[in-house]
Amino acid sequence: MDFGYPHFNTMEGERISPTAQFNSPALSDELNKIRADAALREIPVSDGETLNFLKTIVTALKPKKILELGTAVGLSAAVMAGAFEGAKITTVERDENFAAEARKNFKNLNIYSKIDLIEGDAADVIKGLCDPFDFIFLDCAKVQYIKYLPDLIRLLNKGGVLLADDVLLFGYVAGETEVPKKRRALVGHIREYIAAATSSPQLQTTVLNIGNGLAMSVKL
Repeated sequence: MDFGYPHFNTMEGERISPTAQFNSPALSDELNKIRADAALREIPVSDGETLNFLKTIVTALKPKKILELGTAVGLSAAVMAGAFEGAKITTVERDENFAAEARKNFKNLNIYSKIDLIEGDAADVIKGLCDPFDFIFLDCAKVQYIKYLPDLIRLLNKGGVLLADDVLLFGYVAGETEVPKKRRALVGHIREYIAAATSSPQLQTTVLNIGNGLAMSVKL
């Protein structure tokens, strides 16, 4: 599958966005510190390019209700909270240590009241959600993206945006380079997600060459 996207830079055998290793000028000093600390501990957080786009689109759309799957240490949730003062964010994290650290970061950033952090498996949590959201940021286990899609469509308001992170996966998904054996199943699942999102009659979807790849879907 070839999406026709240009190559990324290479680091340690896997390609990443060229801005991933630098502080983002779009983020505050506090958020850049959280991001740098997470990177040093090899905790997966979005790169600067992705976070800048996330901040930009939330600023533009001004979604009142946001759902995030994959809190990690709370960086992307904090970026969204800062991008629109009127947003209320529900974020889901299954790792209790990440959740505890995220709560600490939210308190330190004075945004704790804007964010409802739910600990648990995303599949179980979203099954129990009923109220619709204006914006959904999907950034958890990539192999589960395709499994979550029907519920995410159900939970998205008409005109709402679903943004899925890491859908180009170091260029493997776009067919730019041979996929390592250990990545084949993951790449297959991501390709399934892209195919489903782009062919769904309920969504208008485009894949963006931002960060490690973003699939942006609008509910029709």
